[in-house]
Amino acid sequence: MLKPTPFTKVLIANRGEIALRVMRTARRMGYGVVAVYSDADVDAAHVREADEAVAIGGAQPSQSYLNIPALIEAAKIAGADAVHPGYGFLAENEDFAAACRDAGLVFIGPSAESIASMGNKAGAKEIMIKAGVPCVPGYQGADQSDAAMIAEAGKIGFPVMIKAVAGGGGRGMRLVKDAAALPDALRSARSEAQSAFGDPTVILERAIVDPRHIEIQVFGDRYGHAIHLGERDCSVQRRHQKLIEEAPSPAVSEALREQMGTVAVNAVKAIGYEGAGTLEFLLDAQGQFYFMEMNTRLQVEHPVTEAITGLDLVELQLRIAAGEPLPLRQDDVKFNGHAIEVRLCSEDADRDFMPQSGRMALWRMPGELRVEHALQSGSEIPPYYDSMIAKIIATGASRDEARRKLIHGLDTTFAFGVTTNRGFLAACLRHEAFANGEATTAFIAQNRDDLTRALPEDAVPAAAVAALLLYVTDRHAPPHRPGRSLAAVFPTQLRIDIDGKPQTCEVVRERDGSYRVTHDSRAITFEIEELASDRIRFQANCLSESAVYHRDGDRLFVQRLGVGNTIVDLTRAAPQRAAAAGGDGKLRAALNGRVVAVLVKPGERVAAGQPVLTLEAMKMEHVHLAPASGIIAIDVAEGEQVTTGRIVAEIEAETQPA
Repeated sequence: MLKPTPFTKVLIANRGEIALRVMRTARRMGYGVVAVYSDADVDAAHVREADEAVAIGGAQPSQSYLNIPALIEAAKIAGADAVHPGYGFLAENEDFAAACRDAGLVFIGPSAESIASMGNKAGAKEIMIKAGVPCVPGYQGADQSDAAMIAEAGKIGFPVMIKAVAGGGGRGMRLVKDAAALPDALRSARSEAQSAFGDPTVILERAIVDPRHIEIQVFGDRYGHAIHLGERDCSVQRRHQKLIEEAPSPAVSEALREQMGTVAVNAVKAIGYEGAGTLEFLLDAQGQFYFMEMNTRLQVEHPVTEAITGLDLVELQLRIAAGEPLPLRQDDVKFNGHAIEVRLCSEDADRDFMPQSGRMALWRMPGELRVEHALQSGSEIPPYYDSMIAKIIATGASRDEARRKLIHGLDTTFAFGVTTNRGFLAACLRHEAFANGEATTAFIAQNRDDLTRALPEDAVPAAAVAALLLYVTDRHAPPHRPGRSLAAVFPTQLRIDIDGKPQTCEVVRERDGSYRVTHDSRAITFEIEELASDRIRFQANCLSESAVYHRDGDRLFVQRLGVGNTIVDLTRAAPQRAAAAGGDGKLRAALNGRVVAVLVKPGERVAAGQPVLTLEAMKMEHVHLAPASGIIAIDVAEGEQVTTGRIVAEIEAETQPA
């Protein structure tokens, strides 16, 4: 007879916002909570908020959050009797689930056997095929040689998708359009999969053109009961990683929901699945759906399901892990309203979504929406982990109401100091195709120019507002005081860089207390109505506006009307040298990261634009190209950690014969 497995203290084998999310529910249910942390997370919020915290190793995931012995030892040190894996890292690792069980710890998730059977993409597809579930045609054989992969890809037909068998979150995934590109894509996918999951094995699948990405949330208990909680539409993606998720899907009818839900429930019953899980499907334009994979864990996007069902999914996980039966049946599940979630990431959408790290100078989230995060002003964003730094969720009686609320929430989200995708997310939500519920997985690729195009200049140019703020917040200038001034009027010339573009402005404090800013031969008069340490309200062109700002030395961050700008005061700076601009033949690291591949040999002749080396940061790979032609010298080694701006290679121009 099956028995309950009670526990009292939960170690959360994860970091950041998901650790805080699990803590919140665990505490409400009366459980103690223990955090773990790497060297990079000593001062992290999840460490401060936990009842107890245990250090588990170095900054690299392999030294800490992927270190199974260290995590088991941490549980013993703290006296924890259960482990919640969160998502990512070891959440879908059967060895970790087995190690917890062997150590007498309750693993809050499915059994190691279920993770092995469904967490592995190749194994999951075989189970689904035997169960009669429609699957994408592909190859999941044991022969992983390039020759076998090339042959199988030819049988499947291009384009094909490479996927890491142990993967998730888009890591180890590559779209390959022809046979010539397959070898390089295999190398890159395997390298990324090995780094992220410790397993380089991949499978091949036929690429379904422009599908919807639909997933079904399921729960099962140890007594054979299983339910689904409806679908989520996760079609808006970049790099095969989700950016926007919503429930319900605008493309799924009630009949299709019942069909997909029944398939998902039958699948988890067939393997005796216990806990939370998600079956992911591709939905084509004809309404046919194909199983892709199962995520044997809680999903990043679980809040949208919570919003429309009124259920706490972490609570369900904890109850099932303790041996309780599911507290509801399928008929008890009701769906109300609509919910949309965006993933706020520290990345630059204008530079191919390159991850960003550094210090968050000002961090202020919208108070009226649900926000999951673990940051505060002054927090460091380390380069070692995923680039997602917050989730923002809006709900409404209708899809459009939720969409409008989320746009407003993003417009009042202030993340200064590290580049984020905030503006890009708002542009996605505003786009006609998304507003009409038409977005597929090709949405970003098809609309990239529209989504990254600069907004038309406002009646009051951003450069003029920036110049005003630089002038009135300059510690060397007289402080701003309302009212008339008897001081002599002298114009001040300012040289500024605004979002990478140099500008020149002139500012004059008039005797009546106003400010005249001249930009591009156009003079604008500003009346300052309020000036606080982080906010200005002004009147210009008969219109009053507000802006939030943060000054950090010579850098100024400004956000107004939902548009953010980064300004650097160059007025007192020396002219930029050619070497700093990269015209000296030196290749500099574009971001903090680890060298995972050196693609050329020292002394080799390279052409301008040729791939030289690959850096990995925040679980993504970034190829660095030669800035010029010539003979190359390599200044780093594979496995080495480098910082932004460090010289990683030098190219000496070949001397021309006399």
